[in-house]
Amino acid sequence: MSLVTLKEVLQEAERGGYAVGAFNTNNMEIVQAIMETAEEERAPVILQASQGALKYAGLHYITAMVKAAAAAASIPVVLHLDHGTSFEQAMLCLRHGFTSVMFDGSRYALADNIARTLRVAEVAHAMGVSVEGELGKIGGTEDDISVAEKDAFLTDPTEAEQFVAATGVDALAVAIGTAHGPYKGEPSLDFERLAAIRDRVQLPLVLHGASGVPAESIRRAISLGARKINIDTDIRQAFARAVKQVLQNNPAEYDPRKILGPAKAAMKEVIREKIRLFGSAGKA
Repeated sequence: MSLVTLKEVLQEAERGGYAVGAFNTNNMEIVQAIMETAEEERAPVILQASQGALKYAGLHYITAMVKAAAAAASIPVVLHLDHGTSFEQAMLCLRHGFTSVMFDGSRYALADNIARTLRVAEVAHAMGVSVEGELGKIGGTEDDISVAEKDAFLTDPTEAEQFVAATGVDALAVAIGTAHGPYKGEPSLDFERLAAIRDRVQLPLVLHGASGVPAESIRRAISLGARKINIDTDIRQAFARAVKQVLQNNPAEYDPRKILGPAKAAMKEVIREKIRLFGSAGKA
């Protein structure tokens, strides 16, 4: 089927009280792992490209791979820009057929973040494309974007209400204690803050940095309005473990199919676990 917008899948998630997995992709094997598993689980799915993915694979390749996968799919598929850094980049992704873009203006003051996000939203919405905004800084490192622990701050519920009203975004990424990259210990999430944001913002909320977050915390976040949950690190780690295991067992192996095949299988198991945890299995 054709690509669908983020707004479409999150509206269904809102009605059903579940979340949709947003899985970062960097190459063909990851696209295949995400799509095969989502089809098997009959789940809507979001494939997203980060700054690092766009630099590594290239915008043309990422777009072509996801479009080809979506065309052969029978489930709703969203192609999403993750942590877009500029108006120009968002427009480039729109021209290439992305059905959702995130503009991450969290490093700017509130008024500037609103103005920059609104500029992206005005054009994207005119083209029928969804927009995700971010308020509050999520700690950790994702590709070229790094936020030191001392610089990370949590989303203010009052500012969230103001931001959504002023920008008209379709989804809001909030900072409640998650972080990009591997956790050093078990993350402590501010659920009271999430509930307060939900009270003020009747909009699908987005949880970034969800790899490594305990299942019970994920379920609680979903009950408080998290409708898009981003997973990247868990997939990368599964990929790396499988590749290392193949080469340790057979150092002479040189066939990429025999090296990457087990990695794809390992990624599929992680993705399957997340889809079931999020409650989106059987919702397509």
